[in-house]
Amino acid sequence: MLSAALLLLGYLAGSIPFGVLLTRWVRGVDVRQSGSGNIGATNVTRVAGKKLGAVVLVLDALKGALAVGLALWLLPGEPRMHAAVGLAAFLGHVYPVWLKLQGGKGVATALGVLVVLVPLAALSAAFVYAGLVAAWRVSSVGSLAGGVTAVIVAALTAPSLEYAGLSALLFVLILWTHRGNIHRLLRRTERRF
Repeated sequence: MLSAALLLLGYLAGSIPFGVLLTRWVRGVDVRQSGSGNIGATNVTRVAGKKLGAVVLVLDALKGALAVGLALWLLPGEPRMHAAVGLAAFLGHVYPVWLKLQGGKGVATALGVLVVLVPLAALSAAFVYAGLVAAWRVSSVGSLAGGVTAVIVAALTAPSLEYAGLSALLFVLILWTHRGNIHRLLRRTERRF
């Protein structure tokens, strides 16, 4: 019963559309109708500025971190359940019930999950992301390279096979959510900051 409740809570926490809520509240704009149409921090930054983009990034990461942190606290020693709750939070962000299953790409929420479960993988991914975005000004390149980095570092440092496996699964799902970006990268038409 507790496991099911944590999975549901993880999904519902993940599905809170902070990008939509904050851009509406602060700027009076529906971020889904502006820029790329995505609800995540990158598009919020483009539409509403760096400060609001940073707030959305932190809140989207916290959705994953808090859901997994609660699972760790209530179910210690159950890494499979921790990973499942992290996946639920990620899926909630990508397929939010409140937005007819049309959500974000999940990078910040995945980062939040990994901050709790495999901190070195999250830190390494964030470092690679920041470096590549600073150099190339293309968020999707940073997200994808950061994802690869997280998988490698998690494989080497994760305290459980479940956490390493979750890192790999999240990366595969991020590849899926970035399929349009990958297509544009190959055609050299991807947006820059």
